[in-house]
Amino acid sequence: MSVQPPPSAAARDPVTPEARLGTVTPEPRASGPPSQAQPLLRQEATGEEEGEETGGRGAWGTGTAEQRRRGWGEAEEGPGKAGGSEATSSGSPAGGEGDGQGSWWLLLGWLLHRPPQCCPCAAPLPRSAAHCCHGGTKMAALAYNLGKREINHYFSVKSAKVLALVAVLLLAACHLASRRYRGNDSCEYLLSSGRFIGEKVWQPHSCMMHKYKMSEAKDCLVDKHIAFIGDSRIRQLFYSFVKIINPQFKEEGNKHENIPFEDKTASVKVDFLWHPEVNGSMKQCIKVWTEDSVAKPHVIVAGAATWSIKIHNGSDEALSQYKMNITSIAPLLEKLAKTSDVYWVLQDPVYEDLLSENRKMITNEKIDAYNEAAVSVLNSSTRNAKANVKLFSVSKLIAQETIMESLDGLHLPESSRETSAMILMNVYCNKVLKPVDGSCCQPRSPLTLIQKLAACFFTLSIVGYLIFYIIHRDAHRKNKPCTDLESGEEKKNIINTPVSSLEILLQSFCKLGLIMAYFYMCDRANLFMKENKFYTHSSFFIPIIYILVLGVFYTENTKETKVLNREQTDEWKGWMQLVILIYHISGASTFLPVYMHIRVLVAAYLFQTGYGHFSYFWIKGDFGIYRVCQVLFRLNFLVVVLCIVMDRPYQFYYFVPLVTVWFMVIYVTLALWPQIIQKKANGNCLWHLGLLLKLAFLLLCICFLAYSQGAFEKIFSLWPLSKCFELKGNVYEWWFRWRLDRYVVFHGMLFAFIYLALQRRQILSEGKGEPLFSNRISNFLLFVSVVSFLTYSIWASGCKNKAECNELHPSVSVVQIVAFVLIRNIPGYARSVYSSFFAWFGKISLELFICQYHIWLAADTRGILVLIPGNPTLNIIISTFIFVCVAHEISQITTDLAQVLIPKDNPSLFRRLACTVAFFCGLLILSSIQDKSRL
Repeated sequence: MSVQPPPSAAARDPVTPEARLGTVTPEPRASGPPSQAQPLLRQEATGEEEGEETGGRGAWGTGTAEQRRRGWGEAEEGPGKAGGSEATSSGSPAGGEGDGQGSWWLLLGWLLHRPPQCCPCAAPLPRSAAHCCHGGTKMAALAYNLGKREINHYFSVKSAKVLALVAVLLLAACHLASRRYRGNDSCEYLLSSGRFIGEKVWQPHSCMMHKYKMSEAKDCLVDKHIAFIGDSRIRQLFYSFVKIINPQFKEEGNKHENIPFEDKTASVKVDFLWHPEVNGSMKQCIKVWTEDSVAKPHVIVAGAATWSIKIHNGSDEALSQYKMNITSIAPLLEKLAKTSDVYWVLQDPVYEDLLSENRKMITNEKIDAYNEAAVSVLNSSTRNAKANVKLFSVSKLIAQETIMESLDGLHLPESSRETSAMILMNVYCNKVLKPVDGSCCQPRSPLTLIQKLAACFFTLSIVGYLIFYIIHRDAHRKNKPCTDLESGEEKKNIINTPVSSLEILLQSFCKLGLIMAYFYMCDRANLFMKENKFYTHSSFFIPIIYILVLGVFYTENTKETKVLNREQTDEWKGWMQLVILIYHISGASTFLPVYMHIRVLVAAYLFQTGYGHFSYFWIKGDFGIYRVCQVLFRLNFLVVVLCIVMDRPYQFYYFVPLVTVWFMVIYVTLALWPQIIQKKANGNCLWHLGLLLKLAFLLLCICFLAYSQGAFEKIFSLWPLSKCFELKGNVYEWWFRWRLDRYVVFHGMLFAFIYLALQRRQILSEGKGEPLFSNRISNFLLFVSVVSFLTYSIWASGCKNKAECNELHPSVSVVQIVAFVLIRNIPGYARSVYSSFFAWFGKISLELFICQYHIWLAADTRGILVLIPGNPTLNIIISTFIFVCVAHEISQITTDLAQVLIPKDNPSLFRRLACTVAFFCGLLILSSIQDKSRL
């Protein structure tokens, strides 16, 4: 039977192949139980017809019904496309819990159920092709609806958080069991295992290795004596170790003699003692140190075997003698190990093809046999409590990857021995200096008094909430929300028991306590593993492209089409935050062009701070204390909690102090007499001049502080400001951060003033689909904006010196920011749509930025958290999923607590402020006590 196409579709698409063919043969109904398949297909058919009438987005995309039947995707631009975006509002992260995955089921259904033949779109379709495409569309739509219902029912934000909690518990249990079984000594991992994550970049298993500089090495080894005993390979290790202390030290002198080194400025003494064989001579040297009257080296590094193989031509008798000799030396080494760090270096493999004729007997098979003899005697591999001598076996793994670069097949290339020397430095110095990015061999820091008090508080909150929940569980059961299976949204009963403030407080602090326990486990308890970052272009740019595709995929119509509307600013924050996260985890700060562009993104956040807060105060005229407390609480709550739990200073989370100070600057500037707001300025244009004078005075103050470091440091070194803004005993870091983006907040305020003035005089056209200005002006501004945007990118990509570029950045970053704003808002269509994917992340951008320090990255952003060892891709997926769920939950907790802790009536609010001041005074006192105890 033939069916005539609907006239509405033909009218909108008069040149479709179906119009030329005249008729279309529909696909027969899908077979199956009538109670399931038939009604669903009829429902989809109805929805398809409705889509034809409204121009909405069908199962295959925007366009006419005929185009959707052919699988054409989106139609040409027209009224139907504009209306179609609204139909996809549920298919985005911001469209409700779980709805963001609907489009993925659409894609999956299309892939699974599309017919084997594709439908050509450039030529007229035969009836069979139209027939197959029509059925494919219905099957895709059916899969989409079924999948969406299943996802909405089983997978929502709430269920995602439950899944994240289960994952955390399982991972914590697995890591705890693994550490109990394999041991909790990261030093052993550093000395025995690892891999190359890039050319000449060594990554120890489960921990981070710090790259020591000359000054750090001297600080660690002051008044220390280190002795290297062995053959030419040990001599190579000695030279590389000494060059960390003194890079100018040259490899000179007789190679078969003792070589001394001493740095008198740090009283560091490093000796190489030539003992190429494990024999009586080496034993006598070690025995001298065991006598009580002789000063013992603090570190002893020994090893030898290749000379024994060479001299005795690889005979079995020589191997037996080697084992006997090392057996006689082992008790002496064990005795020394009670007071010194003793390391026995296992023999590295050789590259047999490059060996000279007089070294051909040194085979890897013989080397393995000698290593087995040393391990069996020293017995470190069996975790014997009496075996204190540590086996330095990681050099074998390093040599296996690099021995091909050897010049003679026996001695390692310089890069390999430098890695081994740096490992030795980490083994000894990490426990002394405790660098943030050197987690190997570093013991867990003891809990401070403030941390113990915080743990008690959260424990009491958890217990209190459990008691409260048990008492009121019947009330909760009666008022349990029901779930709508169609939409996935929760619908509450008509009669609801009001939630008390006490319940909100207990529940919020209970959840926050569990989250803070996870923070502590990730970055303080050494339960989970950590790895160093390693930058490659692909590790940064491929994820950028991936999230860009996702962001474009989830596009919707905005509720309003004004410049920098709420949805657009959320989108802006979201994609910037995702880029910054990728920048941090990939270690892209080492690549200067990327660094300069990320600096613009941070400046753009501050630009929005100036724009948003100025617009609010200018339009609303609300300078009340309630508004100030709400903003300050929202910005600082999480950071204050982390400062307490993670034992970090406030300035450590530099972006929050930066935004907080600039908010107060904006507030003071506009709130001080005379208070000038838009309503007052509209009555008299002279008030605009008064506001411009205020802004000019603000700019003058900024310039003065930027070029007067002494005045800036005097202000912020005053107590108690110094407790907030000092980092490592001074405020230089705060001055650097503030100065780096000193003008951009002012630019945001000025941009807001100009925009609101133009808007008030109706110079702008902000209607849906309309360009912001006349066509000629819009085209000109777009051209200038694009050129400016690209010019800044070219300049930033050509940066050669970070210090010089940072000096220019405060003055020129606004060029690219304003250019982006104009490009994004001048075209009417661009202003009318936004990415709900990016906007969802934008709503929790603050929490994402702060939480990444400890539960996505590691070692205070210096490394990467490893939940799934051995599989970097899976590890990123799991850790990111948990990280996003935690950030979203903290955002909700902050909102709930703000509603309870910050009342709107002034008397109650002032009482709360008095309690807050008392709390921080007590915190400062406890912090001072801790600082004195650490001295």
